[in-house]
Order: sequence, then structure tokens, then C-alpha cells
Amino acid sequence: MSKNEEKTKLPKWFTGEKYSDGGLVQNRFSGDEFELTAEELSMYDFIMGATMMVEMGMMNDDMTADLKKGLDWFRQNNAKAYMVLLD
Repeated sequence: MSKNEEKTKLPKWFTGEKYSDGGLVQNRFSGDEFELTAEELSMYDFIMGATMMVEMGMMNDDMTADLKKGLDWFRQNNAKAYMVLLD
């Protein structure tokens, strides 16, 4: 396993869907795009799903903690994509 693969490995706490392929993602507000790896896309979708739950007022403390951990993971693993897609 390369250093880059180790860096982007999903954490043990992650319970979202794990994709086998990455893809191009567009910021829902700015329209800016970024190409994500499979792991990054898995985490991005987890974050966006949790964000939707927050916006609908349907989050509990565990889900809120996981959203924060997801954002932290994304910021640490791909700061450029984080700035384009999530900041």
C-alpha cells in the first residue's frame, strides 16, 4: 500500500457506503468542481447526507459527532477539495 493510499483510507468509525470508484463533484453553491478518489467520494456523500439531516433538524449527538469527524477527515486528507467543495 502506498503512502497516499494509506493517507486516504477511510477511518474505522465510517459507516457510510464505500465506493469502488471516485468521481467529479460539483459544489452545490458555487458550481466549482473537484475530482475525488473513491474514499473521498464516499466520505463526501456521507458528509452531504449528514448535512441534509442537520438542515432538516433530524440529527442526534452521535450523528453530529460523526459529521464533525467526517469534515475533519476530509480537511486532513484533501484540503484543496475541502476548500472547493465543503468550506
